[in-house]
Amino acid sequence: MAKHRLSAEKRRLLDFARKEGTPLVLISRDALRRQVARFRKRLPRVVPHYAIKANSHPEIVATMVAEGVNFDVASIAEMTAVLDAGAKPEQIIFANTIKPVDSIRQAAARGVDLMTFDNECELDKIAEHAPGARVLVRICVPNIGSIVELGLKFGVDPSDAISLLIKAYKLGLRPMGLSFHVGSQCLRAENYIEALEIASIIARDAKLKQLPFEIVDIGGGFPVMKSADEEDPFDRMAAVVSAELDRLFEPNLRIIAEPGRFFVGPAVTLITSVVGKAIRENKNWYYLDDGVYGTLSAQVFDHAKFDFQSVRDGATRLCTLAGPTCDSFDIIARGVEMPELDVGDLVYVERIGAYSTASATTFNGMPAAKAVVIP
Repeated sequence: MAKHRLSAEKRRLLDFARKEGTPLVLISRDALRRQVARFRKRLPRVVPHYAIKANSHPEIVATMVAEGVNFDVASIAEMTAVLDAGAKPEQIIFANTIKPVDSIRQAAARGVDLMTFDNECELDKIAEHAPGARVLVRICVPNIGSIVELGLKFGVDPSDAISLLIKAYKLGLRPMGLSFHVGSQCLRAENYIEALEIASIIARDAKLKQLPFEIVDIGGGFPVMKSADEEDPFDRMAAVVSAELDRLFEPNLRIIAEPGRFFVGPAVTLITSVVGKAIRENKNWYYLDDGVYGTLSAQVFDHAKFDFQSVRDGATRLCTLAGPTCDSFDIIARGVEMPELDVGDLVYVERIGAYSTASATTFNGMPAAKAVVIP
């Protein structure tokens, strides 16, 4: 491959692959910082809590701590990771509505006292094992059009929210407000509009009943496109959300959010190598050293679609990309446009930071992608 014919970006990826080997993920600190700055600019009233389930790489967590971002954790392991990175307990929300008793105890012992719930059983557990904790009731809101539907498993009917907040108060807990999630990869601003309308009704009802109501957690769901060339709806959606927050809620009400994908998705690039090739179904099949059991697991668990690109230039033909394992399920993509590739050529995927390495395995003994942090 003639190096001088490659673009500067492709030369950079080739140099990294030669130095570090593949599969390889590049984590860009600058891209993380840009996403945080963009979020704060477009949603100035919203305090972000990074959902580290999207990607808990220590350097990503450290960058978020350095940027003053708060955290959404779903387990004690995630809580430990952010505390060890320098986050303070008051920066953390334990945003799993179903928590093991021991996890509730450990959270309380570590000073993490803001938690979500969506059922009476959870309230009883929190009251017994974290007395005096601050709690948010998670309500179910429309997830129409979102790629990942989260209303099926979590959230109480909004009509029951006040009664649960009252119960929390009677149990000696501190009801602080509510949370919701409009679904992951949400492309409809209408989902946020409807959810915020519902939240404002509950807030007014709580005030009438003299219940504390200080926080609305608008969750995550902010979209990331698979390619930088696609129209990005975030700015438009953020403008709508920001206007609705100002219209519906008093200025002293605290608004928080749980962005995960939005922060980390655009900040990571995967580089893989062709380790084999064959002709099947009258098409070229290229076998890569990473697949759906590895970094590309987001295709299975997160319904993700990726833009596969080759470092090699030239006329393209339809082909199939497959992973390295012995399982026929490990077919990455069919009908992909690629130039003619040889063993050792590179295929790369940008914007793959969310729910990729987080759900990767080493099935068949295939090594996980090496991570390298870049500026």
